[in-house]
Amino acid sequence: MRRLALLLALAFAAPAAAQTEVDLELVLLADSSGSIGNDEILFQRQGYATALTDPAVVAAIAGTAYGSIALTYVEWGQFDSQDVVVPWRVIDGPEAAAEFAAELLVPPRRAGGRNAIGAALLFGLDLIESNDIVGWRRIIDISADSTGNFNGPSIAEAREFVVSAGTTINGLAVLCRDCASGWSGGGDLEAEFRQRIIGGPGAFVIAAEDRAGFAEAVKRKLILEISGRAGGPEFAGLSGEDD
Repeated sequence: MRRLALLLALAFAAPAAAQTEVDLELVLLADSSGSIGNDEILFQRQGYATALTDPAVVAAIAGTAYGSIALTYVEWGQFDSQDVVVPWRVIDGPEAAAEFAAELLVPPRRAGGRNAIGAALLFGLDLIESNDIVGWRRIIDISADSTGNFNGPSIAEAREFVVSAGTTINGLAVLCRDCASGWSGGGDLEAEFRQRIIGGPGAFVIAAEDRAGFAEAVKRKLILEISGRAGGPEFAGLSGEDD
């Protein structure tokens, strides 16, 4: 009797929610901290929109195992300031890429405050863990004009947690020295990204050295991430201290 009841319960149970399968789940974490002016916010969004709709990026998506990736764009500032500008979208061709790009340019800026990179990384991981998408690969891509972490969880703790969850962290080091709001150019920011932020299999950092090269740097980064051609495993050290 118990066995019959169990079989009936299983037969009439609600089916599990279907999950979308893609080659890659990619979180784009764009710097929206206090050092980034409103004009740079729009400039960054336009750079990502231009890169995402580039035929080479669309071709890279088509060349993946599933022919699709899942993408979301987030702007981050202080520990309690992260804004999902465009929620998860499956990009499977030029039309979907164009729709994402167009949506990216619409919302106003909502994130700000002093750098909280650790909190941003954990926010990105939560977006991956809580969606209804399954990707072969999972990447959080963070852009920043410094590696300062002035509030919230430490970068080292957040990075270790993200990497241990099977997610790679890549970086875009913004070196723009001639931008109106003074994006930083002091020190070797690319090296700091390698030491303090990136981590996981195939992790890498690309530098955007000026305004003219920003969209091209984003394009190159997206192609490497989507195609999985970033090279061999590279792990950032997990013992660095935050500022």
